[in-house]
Amino acid sequence: FGLCVRVVVRARLARKQAILQVAAGFFSERGYRETSMSEVAKVAGVADGTVFYNFKTKEELYLAVLDEFRGHITLALDEFLAASEFATGLQRVEGLIGFYVNLAEKMADRFLLLHRYDPYRIARSNPAFRRHLEAIYDCIVDAFEKAIVLGQQDGSIIDIPARKTALIV
Repeated sequence: FGLCVRVVVRARLARKQAILQVAAGFFSERGYRETSMSEVAKVAGVADGTVFYNFKTKEELYLAVLDEFRGHITLALDEFLAASEFATGLQRVEGLIGFYVNLAEKMADRFLLLHRYDPYRIARSNPAFRRHLEAIYDCIVDAFEKAIVLGQQDGSIIDIPARKTALIV
């Protein structure tokens, strides 16, 4: 019985992941308004009901795409920092800039989500969207802020407002 349950759970997770991947592509390429749940279902190879079973609304699906994107950024950032050594905070800032540029190139389709107007328009009236967008930016800005503070402590960066400078970078 336990094996059957695990097989069903894996199949559901695979369908949900397929839906997320297809939706992310559509939202990136077409935007929120031009993406339909029916098209997502068709391309993902699932029934419309399966999409709505996993995501009650298109906004909920978009939030899940943003959340998954944030997870990818956070994981990549953590792996980069764990594998890197920097002699100074300034070198860490420079390394983070290179990391960000490379990540934006590798994940260009997902970064399009942040370059579209749709999520910001929705965020004006939907606090969950706003929180998700802030979380994506915060994970990146926090890494720069910490590097700037380290640089100030080791003398490689002058005393400047760390958070504001991180936002600019």
